[in-house]
Amino acid sequence: MGHVDVNTVSYTLADGRPLLSEVSLRVGEGAKVALIGPNGTGKTTLSKLIAGDLPAQEGAVTRSGGLGIMRQFVGSVRDDSTVRDLLVSVAPPRVRQGAQAVDVAELAMMEVDDEPTQLRYAQALADWADVGGYEQETLWDVCTVAALGVPFEKAQWRQVSTLSGGEQKRLVLEALLRGPDEVLLLDEPDNYLDVPAKRWLEEQLIASPKTVLFISHDRELLNQVATRIATLEPGAAGSTLWVHPGGFASYHQARADRNARLEELRRRWDEEHAKLTALVQLYKQKAAYNSDMAARYQAAQTRLRRFEDAGPPEAVAREQNVRMRLTGGRTAKRAVICSRLELTGLMEPFDLEVWYGERVAVLGSNGSGKSHFLRLLAAGGSDPEPEHRPVGNVPPLADAGMPSGAAHRPSPVAHTGVARLGSRVRPGWFAQTHEHPALGAPPAGTLAPASGRMGRTLLEILHRGDEHRRGRPRDEAARALDRYELARAGEQTFESLSGGQQARFQILLLELSGATLLLLDEPTDNLDLHSAEALEEGLAAFEGTVLAVTHDRWFARGFDRFLVFGEDGAVYESAEPVWDEARVRRAR
Repeated sequence: MGHVDVNTVSYTLADGRPLLSEVSLRVGEGAKVALIGPNGTGKTTLSKLIAGDLPAQEGAVTRSGGLGIMRQFVGSVRDDSTVRDLLVSVAPPRVRQGAQAVDVAELAMMEVDDEPTQLRYAQALADWADVGGYEQETLWDVCTVAALGVPFEKAQWRQVSTLSGGEQKRLVLEALLRGPDEVLLLDEPDNYLDVPAKRWLEEQLIASPKTVLFISHDRELLNQVATRIATLEPGAAGSTLWVHPGGFASYHQARADRNARLEELRRRWDEEHAKLTALVQLYKQKAAYNSDMAARYQAAQTRLRRFEDAGPPEAVAREQNVRMRLTGGRTAKRAVICSRLELTGLMEPFDLEVWYGERVAVLGSNGSGKSHFLRLLAAGGSDPEPEHRPVGNVPPLADAGMPSGAAHRPSPVAHTGVARLGSRVRPGWFAQTHEHPALGAPPAGTLAPASGRMGRTLLEILHRGDEHRRGRPRDEAARALDRYELARAGEQTFESLSGGQQARFQILLLELSGATLLLLDEPTDNLDLHSAEALEEGLAAFEGTVLAVTHDRWFARGFDRFLVFGEDGAVYESAEPVWDEARVRRAR
């Protein structure tokens, strides 16, 4: 078995800002340690330091055993890489090198088929066998069957971009959990997974003898799996780390007790410092007219200097204070009406009425049509009136084949039946992908928006406003960003933000745009624990209607009704959350 030992590691960003300050962490053999902390405190950077992707500027990282890594980008791969490329990327180093040598030799054979090239190809195949490449392909076959339902022979040349985020995650997790590496480093392994897949992940991690360090914001996963919780706390000199030796159930109380203890230690330090300072002043005054007091004055100075050199105890971390003011407004009693609505090729026809003020969670497996349903409502329904046009900078994207700028035309989602919104219902849409050309850089492979909005900073976006949201003076815009803990990011562009910061900024735009119907597609996926709790409080105070697609079991506890997209293609309501619906059965 393996272990990871991080010893007083510090890291400073290229712009000179300290990110990590003397961070120490030991992950012992077989432990399941969760790494948590607010967005931007350096969790992913610390994982890169452990992985060796970044050099430690101060301190040292040591580990034993092979290290298997799931990086944050898995789930959002949109390049031309294949399933084989993805599996090779998470294989042990010798297998990766062997695969690369075979690829180079095969390419050379296609260009020049002479005897030396054939010999090099034969040697590459022999080396592939020596590093266990054929055994690895047998393992990959098990992984592709488990994750995708097809053997490796058929799946290996398929582009990763054709897989859903959940399929990408599941495939890599299968390979790492079944692979030979004794230590796993997983950066948000639960993102994009539906609840059956999350439960599978929990069971596998609990049962695995491997040593695991994982980053996650999923409170249920933390509660089920973590045996210890390491927290990065933000500070002016960089984030510091402390470890709670228990699970998530006792974490909040342990953190409160720790902060109270630190406050008491600081109070005592301040009192002692004041006494020593007063003593120095007393002897200074006496020494001025009594030379016999000079020695005592020197001794008091020395004592004070040593006390100050030792420094005060660790400061209590500044608490995040995200304050969401989602206001909403009165609408018609029936906010959403669906009559024999069928999302073409996805689900069977269903009827639905959502009343003003209700909180409806939309549940079901990945690929069942939940996001399509929200996108239909976000576009204003089947035949939207002008008052039902979506607020904010994020119009629903048109289906493939629709002309550019068609977002406000009748529904971008292919369907039959009717979906309509009640009077005074203004939909506000939180998009799962965070790819918003109107806010920053366009998605990969697309042109920049003709409006020239690329690269605007957060302050510029709020200052200029749009047709639904008035522009705000820079000081007012700065105060709004501060309520969402985004003040320090005000001069950054949207695309440069972390996933959690992008999510908070989207919610801020919904707040400022006056939406009365919130349509939230996986809103907690990238939010840290405090921001997720702030969103729950904001939704509780929202005077309007909420529909949210979610796989967050903790978040779903705050909803009134549950609309379930079933594996048989039926859409039905449930009084309680339903998490065990399998993938929809349809021809693929």
